[in-house]
Order: sequence, then structure tokens, then C-alpha cells
Amino acid sequence: MANSSDDLPGLGEGRVTEKKSQFSLFKSRNFMPLFMTMFLGAFNDNFFKSAMVILITYRLADKAGADARILVTAAAGVFILPFVLFSALAGQMADKYERSMLVRRVKIAEIAVMAGAVVGFCTGSIVLLMAVLFLMGAQSAMFGPLKYSILPQHLDESDLIGANALIEMGTFLAILLGTICGGLFVLGDWGILAVSALVVGIAAAGWVSSWFVPPTRVINPFLEFRFNVFSETWRTVADVYPRRDIFLSVIAISWFYFVGGTFLSQFPTYAKMVVGADERVATLFLAVFSVGIGAGSLACNWLLKGEVSGRYVPWAALGLSAASVGLYFASVRPLPDVPDGVALPLISVEQFASSMPNVAIIACLLAISFFGGLYIVPLYAIIQSRSEEDKLAGVTACCNIMDSLFMVISSIATTAMLSAGFSIPQIFLALAALTIVASFVIRGAVHDQMRKRGAM
Repeated sequence: MANSSDDLPGLGEGRVTEKKSQFSLFKSRNFMPLFMTMFLGAFNDNFFKSAMVILITYRLADKAGADARILVTAAAGVFILPFVLFSALAGQMADKYERSMLVRRVKIAEIAVMAGAVVGFCTGSIVLLMAVLFLMGAQSAMFGPLKYSILPQHLDESDLIGANALIEMGTFLAILLGTICGGLFVLGDWGILAVSALVVGIAAAGWVSSWFVPPTRVINPFLEFRFNVFSETWRTVADVYPRRDIFLSVIAISWFYFVGGTFLSQFPTYAKMVVGADERVATLFLAVFSVGIGAGSLACNWLLKGEVSGRYVPWAALGLSAASVGLYFASVRPLPDVPDGVALPLISVEQFASSMPNVAIIACLLAISFFGGLYIVPLYAIIQSRSEEDKLAGVTACCNIMDSLFMVISSIATTAMLSAGFSIPQIFLALAALTIVASFVIRGAVHDQMRKRGAM
């Protein structure tokens, strides 16, 4: 059982956990099948989303006479909304039923959803692709509480930190590879057919790997389902709220998703409309972002030396803000002097990389994501180390709800700013200002928890 909040004070201080070799877990049946199932699911999510966003930005939006910026921003909200709607139900299911069985059923659902994606890609229907995106979000929302709540049942407590670190790194790698492959494949020769075959094949591979996840004990087989979406969502959050150390970490994580979701959703249109680059440069931006988060995560583990502590979180938020300001200035450049009605050709990755101002953009994106990894990893560690086993599914559901709510708000706010005439660099600058405010709020929470610790 996790330590009480008296032993572990909020965001400020923490305990040092024993460091063990984590890569030996890949030899364990209690970990490897779950890791592969998670990896393939995260890869498929990002492979599909990247292919869809690039296809809409560079082909479908123009054919439909729609604004690609608003469609891409709306797509981010469509994927996230199911996490708000279904996370509470997912937490209940994770407690009522045997979890490895639920994992297999979620993977069967993914195959069916990806079959719908094939139809959407082949017909070029934006409406159908959006519907598939919503269903993908729903099955991912059901998988989230299972992924994190299975680990304490299968592993010793001493292995949990290493296992969670591998899960986080695997997720970043899956995002990176899925994003790159989806963006590169979809506009190539036979791209639609290749993407269609792969999304179904990867979903099927995830279903196969799920059969090797060992069974778990049922937490509460007599739990009665409560299906009211709004009341159960509120109840899930209210159950976590009294645990101030955990709830503050949840809110801080959600702010990262607000900021990160805005950046990721705008990269394709930022590449095309601000930088004047093709879809491969948009994919490069997403890849750099994923690499930076992974590097920041590794740096966090090195800085904290296994200690569960949030002391670097506010400073990482300030670093993220400063890098966002740098991205704004790197993005502001004079427009080329061309005759009206003449469209300049989009530049390639090679042309983009040959310009020093563009190298500055990459440096800023890398810094933003590096500080993002440094920011978020300690917060997850706080949640995982301080939640009791029978509460972890509910805490994870709460985290998913708040993350998703913040991302939906981000999508709505970004759409409103675009409609009001804001440029994408101006949106990035607004995020920088808001993150400065958030960093001081987090810093105040850290000091408050440390004062309480000193008074005990």
C-alpha cells in the first residue's frame, strides 16, 4: 500500500526509492505482453491520427472548401472528448471485471474501429474519419485505467518505478514512430492502401499480444455500475480531490496536456501556413517534440536519482514558457514579396534545414518538449507511488478526465482564437504567458506543502 500523505508531502519533498535494473522486465511475462499491447495501441493511435491530419491538411480540406486549421483543431477535440465521457465508466469496469479479459475486448474493438478507418480513407470522407477518431478515443479511454492498474497486481513494489518508466518511454517511442510513419505514408504512392492495411494489421497484432497478458484478481466483483456520465465523472474527480498531494499532481499534469495538445494539433498547419513547408516538415516537428519529451524524461530520472519529488516541476514550466517565447520570435519573419494569386511551392525538409532561422525553430521545439518531459514525469511518479492499489484505477480515471477536459478546452480556445484572427505563433505566445502563471501557482503549491511538512 502507498504511503500516506503524512509521509509523502505533496509536490515538494519525497522519498528515495530503491533503483533496480528495469530492462530485465522485458523478459517477464508479467510485463512484456502488456507493454507490447500498450506500444502497438499507442503506435496505431498516432499512426492513424497523423495520417488523417496530414491528409486533411494537404488534400481533403481544399477539396471540401474548409479551413484546414479549424478542422485539425476540431480533430484534436474529437479524439479527446471520449476520455471525458467514458473514463469514469472505464474505472468502474477495471474494478468489477478481470482486467486481462477487458484488455482483449478493448483490442477487439480496436480492430472493428480500424475497419471503419479503411472505409473513411478510401472514400475520403472527413465526417467518417472524424467518427472513427471519436471511437478510437473511446477505446483508448477504456484501456487507460487497465494499463496502469494491472502493473501493481503483476509486479513487486520494487519493480513499479522501473515498469512505469518503461511504459512512459515506450509511449513516447510509439508516438514518435506512429507520427512519422503516418505522415510519410499517407501522401505517397499507394499511400491510402498502405495506411488502411497497416491500421487493421497493427490492431490485430495488439489483440494477439493481449492474449499473453496474465489474468488478474478482481478488485470488486459486486460493484454496481452507475451509468450517468455527468454524475459519475463528478464522483470520480470528487473521490480524488481530498487527497491534495495527488489531486495537485493531476491538475499539473492536465496543464501539460493543455499546452502539449495545442502545440501538437497546430504543427501541420504551422508547417504549411507559417513556415511554408511540406508535410514531411510537419512530421519532423512532431518527431522532434517526441524526442524532446523522451530526453527530458531521462534527464528527470538522472536529476532526481530515484527520488519521488516535484521540486523541479515549476522550473521546468518556466523553461517551457521561455522556449515558447523563443518559438514565437523564431516564427515571426517578413513575408516573401510575390504577385497576388501566385502560390509559392512548399519547401522540403532539406530546404527547411538549410536556413538558420528554421534551425532556431527546431531548437525551440526541442527545448519546449525537453522541459515538458522534465515537468511531467515526476507528477506521474507522485500519483503512482501514493495511490493505494484498490484506488489506482479511479485515480487514473480522474487523471484521464482532467487531462481530456483541459485538452478539449484547449481545442475550443484555439479554435476561437483562430476564428478571431490570431496567428498560430500568437497562440504559442499566449500559451507561454499562461504557463508563466501556471508555474507560479505550482511553485506556491510546492512551498505550501513544504510548510505543512515543517509544521508536522
